[in-house]
Amino acid sequence: MKVAILTSPNQWFIPYAKELQDKIPSAKLYFAHEDLEESYEVVFILSYHRLIYQEFLDLHTYNIVIHASALPRGKGWSPLFWQVLEGKASIVFTLFNAEEKADNGAIYLQETLHLSGLELYEELREKQARMCQKLCLEFLEKFPTLSPKAQSGEESFYPKRTPKDSELDINQSLESQFNLLRIASNEEFPAFFVKNGKKFVLKIYAYDSAGGGGE
Repeated sequence: MKVAILTSPNQWFIPYAKELQDKIPSAKLYFAHEDLEESYEVVFILSYHRLIYQEFLDLHTYNIVIHASALPRGKGWSPLFWQVLEGKASIVFTLFNAEEKADNGAIYLQETLHLSGLELYEELREKQARMCQKLCLEFLEKFPTLSPKAQSGEESFYPKRTPKDSELDINQSLESQFNLLRIASNEEFPAFFVKNGKKFVLKIYAYDSAGGGGE
């Protein structure tokens, strides 16, 4: 089976995409959909941040996307982080065949990721990536016996998150804003607050009692 993995360059998912490639002997890794000059039976489109048109999708038999929500609920941007912010501890991941319209297409697999409620940004990303790898391998293992099902139910959409979304309210407790701290990236979009017109940045680490600190 000819398999391609497509992800965006210069971003967090690349090491996991390379690991997935190592687990699929026939797979080739790409960072732009224009570089796929031949047809593939399966193209895994994972953490890819560009629009893909129908002309590309038609070249391949299956164009597989994984979205961290119970589609059709939770379409849009950063569904894992929005749901963590909402306080959810169980996140459904959906593997589906892509269509030109974002987050549309027939569903092949759904699996639930269970969280402790204490994971911070890096651990959330790690769990997200491992679930994506697991679902891709499960799809290949069960292919072609899987039966797709059309998305059904009421749609909902998450907006794109911006650095402004990491702002804390200094008049609210840490407890009430802990989920916001969990989804803030210490390096890319750290939590911050503004006092008397001045911005202050907060970084959060889990304390490792064995090692004496989280640094």
